[in-house]
Amino acid sequence: MSTMKKKVVLTAGMAIIAVGAAGGVALATGDDGDHTVIGPDADAATEAGLAATGGGRANSVELDSENGATWEVEITKPDGVTVDVRLDERLEVVVIEGDHEDADE
Repeated sequence: MSTMKKKVVLTAGMAIIAVGAAGGVALATGDDGDHTVIGPDADAATEAGLAATGGGRANSVELDSENGATWEVEITKPDGVTVDVRLDERLEVVVIEGDHEDADE
């Protein structure tokens, strides 16, 4: 088996995909425990996060309950600073804080 095929098989084996029928949300749980979300609800959370930061690039969107939030959108702002935007179920900002992963670098 080629190295590329092994990577694809390994990557597929590390992710568990669950589809939520009500919201049309797909949840992928990776090997590190992250819960990356895709679908229309995640797209709406991403748009709300980008609006809250004045634009930038969305790196990921996850379900998150920290600080009473429902969503966490990691965004690299136009100035290059990466932040976590936590949103409630109405997509209103709960808190915007520095991304803790950047602090380790």
